[in-house]
Amino acid sequence: MRILLVHGPNLNRLGSRDPKVYGTVTLDQIVQAVTLKARQHGLEVLSFQSNHEGELIDWLQLEGVRAEAIIINPGGLGHYSVALRDALEDTTRMVVEVHLSDPSSREPFRHSLITATAATKLIAGKGIAGYLEAVEFIADSR
Repeated sequence: MRILLVHGPNLNRLGSRDPKVYGTVTLDQIVQAVTLKARQHGLEVLSFQSNHEGELIDWLQLEGVRAEAIIINPGGLGHYSVALRDALEDTTRMVVEVHLSDPSSREPFRHSLITATAATKLIAGKGIAGYLEAVEFIADSR
């Protein structure tokens, strides 16, 4: 079983980007932790990050057919990208949306997550542990 691990805009800056909000863990550390947790459940992880909405959509359309589930942190696109939301829904795969911080406790413009309406589960505000919870949820759902 393959899981797609998708990271949206600015997540390549994790570790140095506003550590008070996002913590000090890097994107590479997240990918490594998710990959290790997934292996414990016999799952394979394919990871992708882009700062460009269209690249994320193209990648989901290409790889989504070869995956069983998707873990996505859409970053800021989660608040307004109908196109990314529709691409997630179009994969017809289980989608777990993860956010390191809790958007509902931040600025009002972050409270709405349009991409989460295409997700089976939303995990927010748990830091890297949220990604590991997503793997467990997917493994338990098989």
